[in-house]
Amino acid sequence: MTALAVSLQVYALTHSTFSVGLVGLCALVPLVVFGLYGGAIADTVDRRTLGLYSAAGATAMSLTLAAAALAGFHRVWLLYGVVAVQAVCFAMNSPARSSMIPRLLPAEQLPAANALNSLTSNLGLMCGPMLGGVIVGLWGYQTAYLIDVVAFSGSLYAMWRLPSMRPDQGEGPRRRASVLDGLRFLATRPNLRMTFFSDLAAMVLAQPRALFPAVAVLWFAGDAKTVGLLVAAPAVGAVLGGLFSGWLGGIRRHGLAILLAVASWGAAVACFGLARQLWLGLFFLAVAGCADTVSMVFRSTMLQAATPDALRGRLQGVFIVVVAGGPRLGDFLAGSAADLTSPATAVIGGGAACVVVVTGLGLARRGFARYDARAPRA
Repeated sequence: MTALAVSLQVYALTHSTFSVGLVGLCALVPLVVFGLYGGAIADTVDRRTLGLYSAAGATAMSLTLAAAALAGFHRVWLLYGVVAVQAVCFAMNSPARSSMIPRLLPAEQLPAANALNSLTSNLGLMCGPMLGGVIVGLWGYQTAYLIDVVAFSGSLYAMWRLPSMRPDQGEGPRRRASVLDGLRFLATRPNLRMTFFSDLAAMVLAQPRALFPAVAVLWFAGDAKTVGLLVAAPAVGAVLGGLFSGWLGGIRRHGLAILLAVASWGAAVACFGLARQLWLGLFFLAVAGCADTVSMVFRSTMLQAATPDALRGRLQGVFIVVVAGGPRLGDFLAGSAADLTSPATAVIGGGAACVVVVTGLGLARRGFARYDARAPRA
């Protein structure tokens, strides 16, 4: 809900798609730097404690936005700054949470666990924007930010209930060396690298969300509620994909599934760029969200199954840099491309570029499509 409210507030203050795209760029640099560092920390300290502190920081930032909105202090620089700090908190929190999953469950349950994780995340992404657009329209930005504070409090309680979870090797390695160890491991694992490259193709080249405030008005003659529907549509598709994800556990060719899912994302985004009826645009965004769920489930499972526990925090840090940083770079790219050309050109061209690039990746690394989960090889 905060992400939608910030985008709406920036667009209301500036009326610029470029300025909305800058929201993503403000989060990108902290995600890249602290995602790697946060992953290293997750391999050296109690992961539960790290998750608690970082979640508390994100809660404080939403509270800051609410206080500023209540005081009538509407400044773009403040929005950018809070987004950057929240990105730091997310970069610290996510590797800690993700690296706990293989410690809590056996390997054969990882696809189901990742599907459930995706389902719960996307339920928030679905309900948050749909409610957020209505709430901002009726009661203002401050109400949306305060609701997120309450939601974060529930997350804090859930994290507090978990047991202490120190990594196996204790606190031995220096953190700088620890980051380099993770990168060296990744450099020798071509299949793991391909999971990152394929996701970057989707999220950097074909990420239309920064354009939603503009296209809601230009294409669909809508308002904040329309923006909420557009933001929520991919999450609706992702939730539906998660609800019917039982069949994913029977798939063994994880690499091939990732390539097909990413290509489907790009094609659906390009089709969204051609839509001028709201229901049709929402449909294609939902298809894209479903494809993204399939990709995420298998990318997460490959990473968790093929990485030793001593390196999971660091590799999850890289995962977060790509998964969260890629879309923010995509926001900036889409906003810039739309300013130079048009929103339609940016969306259609980005979707087509995604399909071309992921096809090229599959042809360049044919072993990735043959990856078999029964004999995981990084």
